[in-house]
Amino acid sequence: MKQLGKISVVLVLVLFAASCADKNSPNYQFMPNMYEPVGYETYQGVDNGLFPDGTEALLPPAGTISRGYMPYEFENTPEGKELARLNTSPLDSLNQEENLVKGAELYAIYCAVCHGPKGDGQGNLVKREKILGVPSYDDAARNITVGTTYHTIYYGLNSMGSYASQFANEEEMWQVSEYVMKLKEDLTK
Repeated sequence: MKQLGKISVVLVLVLFAASCADKNSPNYQFMPNMYEPVGYETYQGVDNGLFPDGTEALLPPAGTISRGYMPYEFENTPEGKELARLNTSPLDSLNQEENLVKGAELYAIYCAVCHGPKGDGQGNLVKREKILGVPSYDDAARNITVGTTYHTIYYGLNSMGSYASQFANEEEMWQVSEYVMKLKEDLTK
């Protein structure tokens, strides 16, 4: 019986202490490093004396290249496109069948809606007259090469914008360029 009394007194004290806690203010912090940041926050604007105007993030130095990115060597000008005409595909010719299969898949996703599944300029959007003036790949005036096709995918041409951001990497753009040349070959037979 005496033990039951002791337990009840301890229980009442615990309930009393718990009822006095203020839920609107934080209690003790056992590990403050988990709650309070030690380093600077991005764009915090604290004048740390290292960078001008108290900034934390600066532009990269001129002439630097992001890791994993290789810049395209030709400019977005008519002269750059003419220089790209002589450019050949860097893909391995031993894997040409695999590249054409992958290029056909990507072409069906990104290009066929305007250029048509055969490259004849009769895609779904052209048939519905949403986009007009998409020429066929067999048009003699086009004189396209794998280099100019890659250049057009990279920068865009006329009303066609750049599709470089749609592809995961340069290899996919070259695969589509090779597939376009195969479509041109099929149309001119």
